[in-house]
Amino acid sequence: MQQATNTKWLNRMVFAGTLLTASISTIASAAVLTSTKPLGFIASAITDGVTTTEVLLPDGASPHDYALRPSDVQKIRSADLVIWIGPDMEAFLTKPLQQVDEKKKIQLAELKSVKPLLSQGNVEDDHDHAHAHESHHADKHEDHDEHDHHHGSYDMHIWMSPEIAKQSAIAIHDKLLELMPQNKDKLDANLEQFEQQLKQTKANIANIMHPLRGKGYFVFHDAYGYFEKTFGLTQSGHFTVNPEIQPGAQRLHNIRTQLVEHKAVCVFAEPQFQPAVINAVAQGTNVRTGTLDPLGSNIMLGKDSYMRFLTQLSQQFTSCLE
Repeated sequence: MQQATNTKWLNRMVFAGTLLTASISTIASAAVLTSTKPLGFIASAITDGVTTTEVLLPDGASPHDYALRPSDVQKIRSADLVIWIGPDMEAFLTKPLQQVDEKKKIQLAELKSVKPLLSQGNVEDDHDHAHAHESHHADKHEDHDEHDHHHGSYDMHIWMSPEIAKQSAIAIHDKLLELMPQNKDKLDANLEQFEQQLKQTKANIANIMHPLRGKGYFVFHDAYGYFEKTFGLTQSGHFTVNPEIQPGAQRLHNIRTQLVEHKAVCVFAEPQFQPAVINAVAQGTNVRTGTLDPLGSNIMLGKDSYMRFLTQLSQQFTSCLE
């Protein structure tokens, strides 16, 4: 009798465990997966209270050279929705995403609402390196490599643009509405809140940035064009287009010359890339050094995280340029 009771209790526990596992599995597969953290900031504002948002790239990793692990491929396959910019930014995702249903992915750079907002990349690069015409053949070759890396004809650091972020949020909202129509009210409310917060945040940053207009500076990695255009900042130039490629001697010589010519106030490094060349070039000048974080590596995902990202970036500019 006791054995039968124990067996029945054990069967109930196994059944309950199976239900729990199925439930957890359902929750896990309902995640929205973004390629990079800044896209996660935008997505998590829309998914708040509806589903989870996860980021594929770990903190400190660069989308320029990431190599997928088997666990990453599994995440891509099990996600309800995968959000990425496109092959010009995340080449490593091109093949895996070919296996994913069109209804379960968003390529932001190909959205009709985003395409007209894309800025030319190479044109700005040519302007920034007006002195490059005097470069040696070796440095010309290096520049050519960097141009190839500059994400085709366009600047693909699109999360730096508040307007593109808004259009991305709308696209994510609309796609989730197709996948989860039962959550319409919450999704609508999340999008409305995101748009209102973005408008206010832009106004706040514009006020902070206004006194900094016209102050020259160099960035390590040419990733800030959309932010600079939105808030009227004036970049003197950059060390590299591809953060994985160290600038050559001729480039560094040109930058050091320009630090004096442009009377640049600041030279910015990045948390992921803090090459000694920045300190070496700035040494002996009155130029200050600062750090910009283009990926918001210290910010946790949440409904306000994109606003915190933009605000933090503005504070990083301000702390060095003021």
